Amino acid sequence: MRTSAFWRLMDDEFGGGYSRTLARTVVLAELGGRTPEEALGAGISPREIWVAVCDLQDVPQERRLGRDITPK
Repeated sequence: MRTSAFWRLMDDEFGGGYSRTLARTVVLAELGGRTPEEALGAGISPREIWVAVCDLQDVPQERRLGRDITPK
């Protein structure tokens, strides 16, 4: 997963404003006590971060792949 896909998933699930707040403030124990932003900066896989956020926020499995995007 690319970092851009991580942010798209975050924005789709939590909204543009709240996703940024969540990424700056929520501390994920399974990522070494880092926030999602810190984890990205530390080189942790965006997929691993996304799964950790989903687990913490109880995002249902059916929404973890994001919404379908119609190709142009």
